Amino acid sequence: MSSESPKMSQSTKDILLKVRKMIPPMLEKFHKGQMGRVAVIGGSEDYTGAPYFSAMASARLGCDMSHVICEPQAAQVIKTYSPNLMVHPLMRQSTHASTTDSASSIAKSVIEMLPRLHVLVIGPGLGRDKLMQETCAKVIEAARERGMPFVLDADGLNLAQTKPELVQGYKECILTPNVVEFGRLCKSKGIDTEGLEGGKAAEKLSNAFGGVTIVKKGKEDWISNGERTFVSDIEGGLKRSGGQGDTLTGTLATFLGWRKAYLDKIWEHDGALDEVELLALAAFGGSAVTRECSRLAFKKKGRSLQASDLTEEVYVAFRNLFEDGPKL
Repeated sequence: MSSESPKMSQSTKDILLKVRKMIPPMLEKFHKGQMGRVAVIGGSEDYTGAPYFSAMASARLGCDMSHVICEPQAAQVIKTYSPNLMVHPLMRQSTHASTTDSASSIAKSVIEMLPRLHVLVIGPGLGRDKLMQETCAKVIEAARERGMPFVLDADGLNLAQTKPELVQGYKECILTPNVVEFGRLCKSKGIDTEGLEGGKAAEKLSNAFGGVTIVKKGKEDWISNGERTFVSDIEGGLKRSGGQGDTLTGTLATFLGWRKAYLDKIWEHDGALDEVELLALAAFGGSAVTRECSRLAFKKKGRSLQASDLTEEVYVAFRNLFEDGPKL
């Protein structure tokens, strides 16, 4: 484990203590799938790394089953990255679609997978192709009908921006914008957050979307569901390489899977945390692990740090925060 503990405020330590309560113990009675079944929907011909980093972060943190649902050209590549991921070439870009392919027909095969899944991540490597975007819109509608939690990032956020009705008022949705994406989302809602500190800005955007959870990424991560706001201030690395946000979406997804396990009471606990607080804690946990990954990777790699370096630190970061670190 890291010889140097991460720096954090007392309030962060207090929240991490609560996050720890939702992490399932390792028990012999558990069976495959109970620790989380996550699917990352994205992966286009040009972008194969992002869905891989997201799905691998989810798997490394501890979800049982990690899927990638992507375009066939992306699937061929992603399958060579790791045999641990289940890769499904169900999506289609406009340039590769047949005359009989439509958003509805393509989405149907994805929607048929939803009963086998607990959490969706939508956006990593998705691109702006119209058919890919429209397919995801239909999947989101179906996920909402099932009450499934989902995380939108990268080009998935474009759907929240252009079709806000997809996520409006859906409390099981987490949006993870960086500073540029945050500005676009605010503009799409006609709200001005200039001059507001990070927490107030995240809170205002969350309320504009009817209480979805916002994770506003930056020097600190501000997390708000419109009523309650956290700041995740664990020290991170100083290198801003592309792909680090994909680690966040993957770790968020695993915490959401653990949230379901907690609510399903697959192990004995006091049940003190309700589903609303658990979702906020899942967002905080994902942020904390990702920031610690960034710190550890930067310490080793410095300015040469790449997204894949964060993937290698996921388990160490988890143990530093929740198992082997100093008493919180």
